Amino acid sequence: MVDFEHSARQFRPLSSEGEISEEILLTIDELEAMRLSFLENLSQGEAAVRMEVHQSTFQRALKKALEKVTEALVYGKAIRIEGGDYRMPRGDGTGPSGQGPVGGGRSRGQGRGQGGRFGGPDGNCVCTACGHETPHTPGVSCSQVKCEKCGSPMVRK
Repeated sequence: MVDFEHSARQFRPLSSEGEISEEILLTIDELEAMRLSFLENLSQGEAAVRMEVHQSTFQRALKKALEKVTEALVYGKAIRIEGGDYRMPRGDGTGPSGQGPVGGGRSRGQGRGQGGRFGGPDGNCVCTACGHETPHTPGVSCSQVKCEKCGSPMVRK
């Protein structure tokens, strides 16, 4: 259960050469485990209840997330946030509590380009460098699309 719409989907280290660094994939459920633990200051037991998972499952997700973020920071790798094994809290599987439908509420799988998008099949991909937008192609991860203006990677808007 993920009860927060994570709008940032990619973090990249600053590079003067403009080179694209290696990426670490952080899943949406791993990010939610970090958010509940460190920003909401919940115990692992409380956070596990909120995510509707067993405490040991929450602990593994949190440990894995911290390992990934540490690797990215230590070795200067980018972090891309998508996919995972989660659902949204509304009865129809969409949107954070109290918010309108956000689409694409259930995702399974952790591979590249696998689900987890809140924007559904519509929306735009936006360039991380110049801000150029292009319509999203359903079934193709925005991170696999290069900006037609500058060649930089795109992220989902």
